[in-house]
Amino acid sequence: RFIQNLLLDNLLLVDIYNQADKMGIATDQKRIVYVIEKKNEGEDLIIETLRGVYASGRKNFVTAVDDHHVILVKALEQSEGYEDAQQIARVITDTLNMEAMASVRVAYGTIVQELKEVPRSYQEAQVALEVGRVFYAERGILAYGELGIGRLIHQLPKSLCEMFLKEVFRGGAADCFEEELTTVYTLFDNNLNISETARKLYLHRNTLVYRLDKLQKSTGLDLRIFDDAITFKIALMVVKYMKYMESIDTF
Repeated sequence: RFIQNLLLDNLLLVDIYNQADKMGIATDQKRIVYVIEKKNEGEDLIIETLRGVYASGRKNFVTAVDDHHVILVKALEQSEGYEDAQQIARVITDTLNMEAMASVRVAYGTIVQELKEVPRSYQEAQVALEVGRVFYAERGILAYGELGIGRLIHQLPKSLCEMFLKEVFRGGAADCFEEELTTVYTLFDNNLNISETARKLYLHRNTLVYRLDKLQKSTGLDLRIFDDAITFKIALMVVKYMKYMESIDTF
C-alpha cells in the first residue's frame, strides 16, 4: 500500500520518510520504475512471476494500480545506467514470455536518486506507454528518454496542433494524402533518395517525381528538400496524434 500511494503521489514528503524508515526502505537508493502493460486479457501470472524474480528484501517492489498494468520499482547499483535499464527491460519481456506465456509492452522512466522522486519516474513510464501507442506501436520496449519527436508532440496543446496542420496542409484535410503515404514513407526510409525510392516502389523515376510534384502543389512542400521533408513528417505525426486524441474523447 505504501508503494502504491508513493507511485500515485498521494503521500506528503514527511510521510514518505517516516513510513520508509519504519519499514526499513532506503530513501537514497538509486531506482527506476518499469510499467508492464498486458497486450491480452487474462494474463494473470505477470505479477506473480515478477515478484518471484525481483520482489525480495526491501529494495525492489512489484505492485499494480489497475487491472492492465504491473509496476516494478527496481533498485539499481550506483554503477548501473540506462544501458543496464534497457537490458533489464529485455529480461522482463523475455521472462514473462517464457515463464508466464504473456505478451507485454514494457516502458520505463528516468533513473532517480531518491525515494521521493519515484513518482516522477512512474509518470514518465506512463507517458512512454501512451506515446508508444500513438507513434511506436511496433516497439515492445519504450524508454521515456528515447521518445524523440513523439514526446514533444505529446506535450503540445490541441489548439497548437490544429494551427500547425492548417499551415502545412493549407487548411485542407490531411486525409486527402492517404493514397500517397506509402510513397512518402518509403522516401523517408530511403533518406530522400529518389532513385532508391522508385526502385523500392517498383516505379519509374519520372512517375515518382510526378507524385512528389503533385504533393508539392498541394502543400507547398518539396519532399526532396530536407527541411520540407522534416515539416511534412512532423505533420503526419501530429495527424496521428490528433486522431488518437479524438478516439479517446469519443470513448
